[in-house]
Amino acid sequence: MTIKDAVEGKRILIWGYGREGKSSEHYLKEYCNCASIEIYEGAIDGINEEKYDLILKSPGIVMDGDRPKYSSQTELFLGQYRNQVIGITGTKGKSTTSAMTAHVLRDCTGKNVILLGNIGLPCMDYCSDITEDTIIVFEMSCHQLKHTKVSPHISVFLNLFEEHLDYYKTMEAYFTAKSHIAAYQTGEDYYFCGENVPDFKTDAQKTVIDKSGISENELMIFGEHNQLNAKFVRTIAEKVFGCKKEDVTESLKSFTGLPHRLQSVGEFAGIKWYDDSISTIPEAAISALESIPDIHTILIGGMDRGISYEILENYMKSHKEFLYICMYETGKRIADEIGSLDNMIVTGDLYEAIEKAVELTPKGSGCVMSPAAASYGYFKNFEERGEKFCEKIKML
Repeated sequence: MTIKDAVEGKRILIWGYGREGKSSEHYLKEYCNCASIEIYEGAIDGINEEKYDLILKSPGIVMDGDRPKYSSQTELFLGQYRNQVIGITGTKGKSTTSAMTAHVLRDCTGKNVILLGNIGLPCMDYCSDITEDTIIVFEMSCHQLKHTKVSPHISVFLNLFEEHLDYYKTMEAYFTAKSHIAAYQTGEDYYFCGENVPDFKTDAQKTVIDKSGISENELMIFGEHNQLNAKFVRTIAEKVFGCKKEDVTESLKSFTGLPHRLQSVGEFAGIKWYDDSISTIPEAAISALESIPDIHTILIGGMDRGISYEILENYMKSHKEFLYICMYETGKRIADEIGSLDNMIVTGDLYEAIEKAVELTPKGSGCVMSPAAASYGYFKNFEERGEKFCEKIKML
């Protein structure tokens, strides 16, 4: 069903007026014939559901359970375009994999490829650019998926780690939200998942992507995890779109990655600096240490969302070749839980951590900011955290 058909003659409430809410309002007023369109930003208790035929909820708003009148921009978009969509989710790596997928398919199919969703602008902003042969790469967050009852034709579930428990409370609820990326697929659809993604019911043709052969990919970006991301992209390009192996190989070689994801910033004060501000879980910080050559120092810490840091703490205890500079709320918590460690120090904020890194990192070696924690409360988002980090070190 098209978006226009889904909203024709209906009384619409847009719940939440951030970037997606404004996008929905613009599209509905410009292209659709709704009976009425209203905006609301308060709590759910303030919504008189009888006044509306359809309520479009913004992704960041918490709502327990499903209610018949509630939908979203994502669900309406998939209702019209799902046969053209490659939906990509996962705790880590979805932005890089989405960008890499779009890059390779542009190079190897000759078709118009649009990259949208959590990585860029809201999906409705692109509707006027979509034709019948357009390939849509849609980075999908757990919040976008939670109340969505339509799955894309090609779905990718990269991995699952502990995350967003401040929102979902339990891992089961978090996983259930993400599983919607494939839960409503049919036997005509494709589902690609990582080895650590639990099984759930889907009718799609399922392919599990493991780590075998990933070193064969020649990439410009660091990390075994990016080699695995490239294997997802290669499999989709060759299996679903019939791209030639040699063409995919050449395209992967030219992909330069995204900002704030193991990004080399340059050498300042005799130290090689790396920005991995996207890192919000313990596994990401460990991956950074194992991916970057000549690394000596890591800056860890941010907002505490209550997730377990046991895996990182155990790593820190057993890998004394690195210097761990702990900052903010999570950094202090990690230090308290570990106790005494000769190669760990605690600082207040990012700027103090950088100063300590300059003082204690040997010249010629590297320092990475890979916080393993959210940026909220200290920065607007992980992008701002990364930008502030880069600004500071370029002034050294």
